Amino acid sequence: MSEIENEIKPKIGITIGDFNGIGIEVIIKTLADNRILSTCTPVIYGSSKVISYHRKMLNHQEFNFNTIKSADEASHKKTNVLNCWEEDVKVDIGKASTLAGSYALNALKAAAKDALDKKIDAIVTAPIDKNTIQGEGFNFKGHTEFFASVCGNAEPVMLMISNNFRVGLVTGHIALREVPSALTKEKIIAKTKLVHESLRRDFGIRKPRIAVLGLNPHAGDSGLLGKEETEIISPAVEELRKMDVMAFGPYPADGFFGSSKIKNFDAIMAMYHDQGLVPFKSLAFTSGINFTAGLPIVRTSPDHGTAYDIAGKNIASEESFREAVYAACDIVKQRLITEEITANPLKFSKISSDR
Repeated sequence: MSEIENEIKPKIGITIGDFNGIGIEVIIKTLADNRILSTCTPVIYGSSKVISYHRKMLNHQEFNFNTIKSADEASHKKTNVLNCWEEDVKVDIGKASTLAGSYALNALKAAAKDALDKKIDAIVTAPIDKNTIQGEGFNFKGHTEFFASVCGNAEPVMLMISNNFRVGLVTGHIALREVPSALTKEKIIAKTKLVHESLRRDFGIRKPRIAVLGLNPHAGDSGLLGKEETEIISPAVEELRKMDVMAFGPYPADGFFGSSKIKNFDAIMAMYHDQGLVPFKSLAFTSGINFTAGLPIVRTSPDHGTAYDIAGKNIASEESFREAVYAACDIVKQRLITEEITANPLKFSKISSDR
């Protein structure tokens, strides 16, 4: 472990998401265990009144917090709640409402600004309702597109991660019928290169190996079931290899996730949303998380939604949210280590030899 990794305790901004869903429940359950304070300083962006309402409803009186008006005031020994609004709001557990959507956006904007201003080290987002949050200030298909916009119209990759594997998406939140026309050699190269760099910078993998999936059944079956593999995906893989990116494929998606091949790669590039997320959630539903790779800020989230149907019942699992918090901490630390290696390679070599 490097000197930086020993010293840093990241300040993690947590947005409450839609307060009618399970977001605040999984936040409370995650942070009720004070041992997490040895790893990070949590700053919840939302409302102390709303969080207190959920705490009482769920009977989690052991969860305590420190109320602050600015991230600069955060106590490193407590969970902190930064009030993004002062007024009372109506909480309708389990029901979609534009009111909840508007306040979810307030929290999101405040956390994004603080991350860009380096007042916090990372953001972990609780689930939003992508319909009720729409309006002035949010005209996006999800968190990923929102953060791409606030970071200067970046082109990030939705990278699903678990302890065993990582899945990146070439195309994200678009209709299935739009995928073939959106899939280009240039896009596959750009997204795969971005994942390659993220694996090096954010996960400390020096020489990542990346599997690239096909689009069609049986990866096109040599053109019999589609030409995308021969005309777009294979040429992209060949070009990536010339760029010293260890990309392989295209592999047939149906058999890949059920085979031992998955263990041979540091990441898998899926061509579209469900091609990657259906097998990912099947294999890592409770522990998998979403990381927005390619942004200047660190942002993670659990891999579930608002789950209105179980909201307020105290049965939601916090495992994915907890993993998202720890992953954010790990990525913040790894970025600093990577920066130190780049800036001071001799110093890092000495640290390694002294271990």
